[in-house]
Amino acid sequence: MADLKNAKMFGGIGTILMLVGTFVPMLGFILPLIGFILVILAVYYIAELTKDKSIFKNYLLSFILQIVAVVALVGIMAFSLGATIGFDFMALYNTLQTEAGISDPTAVFGSLETLIGGCCLSVVVFWILMLISTLFLKKSFKSISDHTKVGLFGTTGLLYLIGAALLIIGIGAIILLIAEIMQIVAFFSLPDKIPAAAAK
Repeated sequence: MADLKNAKMFGGIGTILMLVGTFVPMLGFILPLIGFILVILAVYYIAELTKDKSIFKNYLLSFILQIVAVVALVGIMAFSLGATIGFDFMALYNTLQTEAGISDPTAVFGSLETLIGGCCLSVVVFWILMLISTLFLKKSFKSISDHTKVGLFGTTGLLYLIGAALLIIGIGAIILLIAEIMQIVAFFSLPDKIPAAAAK
């Protein structure tokens, strides 16, 4: 049954597990997965209690886009690597076929360009998808802030967006870490009940 006290506990503990999981590689994805399940339950409870379905919908869309971003990053890099290895084998074959035993150097440079180009493309696609993802996350947290009167959710959503925007130059990772810590505080700052003025 949806309860704001449960949302506070699930959201806070879930975010802690997601944060700790990134620094404990031995446990793989287990801690972040458990953490995510708890957080998504918390967001669902808040959406039910406030009768604002967009809270859960936007959060879910944000998560789906994050998954797509990671898949795109890995997929494009893997394809580029595969194409590069393929080019290298062709260069080796051509080398063995020549009398002098020297292959065309442009084949090697071509494969290097494929790898670098693929890596750059994967990073740009990942960055764009993460940016769109955090836009939906910001909307979800802004709605939670409006309904619960916990302003930290609005600040957290904004930090996630700024962090994603600056992720491509590296400093964004630090801002995203700060945003995640603020998310923990925001969840634990939830009141026991939805404020009367926000309740519908």
